[in-house]
Amino acid sequence: MLAETISSFLSRALMLDRRAKRLIFMSIDAVLCIAAVWLAFSLRLGNWTLWSPPILMVVSTALVLWLPIFTFGGVYKVIFRFAGSGTMLGLAKATIAYAVPMVAIFGLYSFGGVPRTISVLQPILFFGMLALSRIVTRYLLVDILHVRQHRGETRNVIIYGAGNSGQQLARSLTGEASMRLRAFIDDDSSLVGQRLNGFPVLSAQNLESDLERLEVTDILLAFPNVRRSERIKIIRRLSHLRVRVKMLPRISHVLDEKVSISDLRDVSIEDLLGRDAVAPSSSLLGATITGKVVLVTGAGGSIGGELCRQILAQGPARLVLAEISEIGIYRIEQDLRENMSAPAMADGVIIPELVNVADRSQMARIYRKWKPDTVFHAAAYKHVPLVESNPLSGMRNNIFGTLYSSLEAEAGGVSNFILISTDKAVRPTNVMGATKRACELVLQALAHKSSDTRFAMVRFGNVLGSSGSVVPRFQKQIQDGGPVTVTHKDITRYFMTIPEAAQLVIQAGAMADGGEVYVLDMGDSVRIVDLAESMINLSGLTLKTHADTDGDIEIIEVGLRPGEKLYEELLIGNNPEPTSHRKIMKANEEMIEWPRLEILLNDLNERLRDGDVSNSLALLQEMVPEYTPSHNS
Repeated sequence: MLAETISSFLSRALMLDRRAKRLIFMSIDAVLCIAAVWLAFSLRLGNWTLWSPPILMVVSTALVLWLPIFTFGGVYKVIFRFAGSGTMLGLAKATIAYAVPMVAIFGLYSFGGVPRTISVLQPILFFGMLALSRIVTRYLLVDILHVRQHRGETRNVIIYGAGNSGQQLARSLTGEASMRLRAFIDDDSSLVGQRLNGFPVLSAQNLESDLERLEVTDILLAFPNVRRSERIKIIRRLSHLRVRVKMLPRISHVLDEKVSISDLRDVSIEDLLGRDAVAPSSSLLGATITGKVVLVTGAGGSIGGELCRQILAQGPARLVLAEISEIGIYRIEQDLRENMSAPAMADGVIIPELVNVADRSQMARIYRKWKPDTVFHAAAYKHVPLVESNPLSGMRNNIFGTLYSSLEAEAGGVSNFILISTDKAVRPTNVMGATKRACELVLQALAHKSSDTRFAMVRFGNVLGSSGSVVPRFQKQIQDGGPVTVTHKDITRYFMTIPEAAQLVIQAGAMADGGEVYVLDMGDSVRIVDLAESMINLSGLTLKTHADTDGDIEIIEVGLRPGEKLYEELLIGNNPEPTSHRKIMKANEEMIEWPRLEILLNDLNERLRDGDVSNSLALLQEMVPEYTPSHNS
């Protein structure tokens, strides 16, 4: 009953406006100031006299000094329910400023009945009472009221990392009724067995048993400045546990009381699959971009958009965004204008162009108008099942979009033309992959006939978070409660983050002499079913299987889609050559001479105009003999 009364009183107090709350605290502090004077006299004289002329003199002086000093010192601008070490520091500074004139008045001069030591003893007692009042206020408003009012689920959490960031995060948890801190975990053996703020520091070696014993539902990662390789190692270990994992973003420095629950984010699959970034070569990044006119086709797509961001950072004279999708080009233009640096905001630096790359007259207009020095050709249809169902559109857009763009680049005197290719171009089993291999053949042939334009191709696998990646689909399926669908339990794919892929594409393009097929080092391939399981576990959910029917999310195998392979390759041949960049290799691939390829392309163009699917596919197979159509359904 008493607890309910206190809770009700505190709730009403919190509803007061800020000025009323400030007046209440000032009144309390005035009482504490008077009490400190009385207690100082009583302790000094050993006489518990409640009132006397000397006490009245000191009280009057103390109140006159306290109010202006504490007000101008910002003591009453603090939100009291969030009082922490910063609040205590502010109190200490204000008390010292208050103590100086007290000592100057009562310590240096003698007043009848007022011991000189009162000038020191009273400020000390006053500070102690003030600090205690803030601690009690925080306890009442946060630790009691906030917790009592919470009606939702309370999650048991462990903080991984007992350093400065972890301790600040633990302090912020005191205001979170939905989270209850159980312990810290740290890899530093010197910390294991100790207690921080009353919570034990446990060893990472016994993590699984400790999680079960403490009934932990969430692990909060608080090591923002640890090396990426170490962070990935820890996340991979946690990905097999049935707990939700959140982490602080990487920050270069953490200021006192700046880490809070709001800084936490879910662990993304990029955190699990990513690798330590290789420092880019600034000379390669800027070689084909800085001070030049750069054209990006497919600028509204995942790779095209990231290319635009990184290109703009290198200071081009002009960046032309070519895109067929109105919403796509609108979004990337707005993103670039809102997030890029001031020099890039000058009029005429970013040029949006709504254009269809498969229309040669439109491409001719773009090249004549803007005279680009460098072209990154990212425009393509990339979704395997869609292109498989629409082969004529896929061939028209991918092959002839590349052909017309490259021919107009050659005619317009473009210095560098870089094609964004894919691992699906290697021994393709689908129309999309075969069209991308045909695009490579176009550039190889043009480069071989001694073109002044340096044509190069960059081939890589899946990029995390792109529109065609499985990752966004898995994330949505998990959010919707499942099931998560995989096409085959043995299917594997290579993965790379979008920024890393775009950065390597730019550097590879700068290395080109003409006709090279560059292959990006994608690391190890990943089983898609393992990826799905890790994403489920990192979400704090459990996998539902025949052995564990009480799990949260089920993984269902739905069969390979039309044209889909179990695994992808990056090389047709077997002898890749290293380059000056350890993440970029050069492939040695067969080609078709331009005279023969031109005849095949003209024939294919006629078949596409006639809407002749079977003969168009037959010509595509003649052009790309390693293309073996799949008949999966």
